[in-house]
Amino acid sequence: MATILVIDDEQSIRGLIKEILEKEGHCVIEAANGREGLEVYQTQPVDLVIMDLLMPDTDGLEATLQLTREYVDAKVIAITGAQGNRNFLDVAKLFGARRALEKPFDINTLVQMVKEELAAP
Repeated sequence: MATILVIDDEQSIRGLIKEILEKEGHCVIEAANGREGLEVYQTQPVDLVIMDLLMPDTDGLEATLQLTREYVDAKVIAITGAQGNRNFLDVAKLFGARRALEKPFDINTLVQMVKEELAAP
């Protein structure tokens, strides 16, 4: 069982991801924006972060960059609803996200990404 931090400003998306990953046996912690997510990451051990890119306060790109600079072993999967624009996902990878996924995403694809990232060194 892994501890996964889900950072998304949309409560419905956080809730959906939490429900799915808890059914997979994981412990899920939620944060509503990048600033809150960074604070959680600094205080609680987390195995993986699923980060929305477009959020108020501290957006996901900025939070991903801060997280991966401060914690080089941080594992981040970036997600975004900015449809048709792969630039956000490409920039997220440049900023340290290991994988990127466009909303709306297939739940099975997300679950597979989580399994692969948790298994990766």
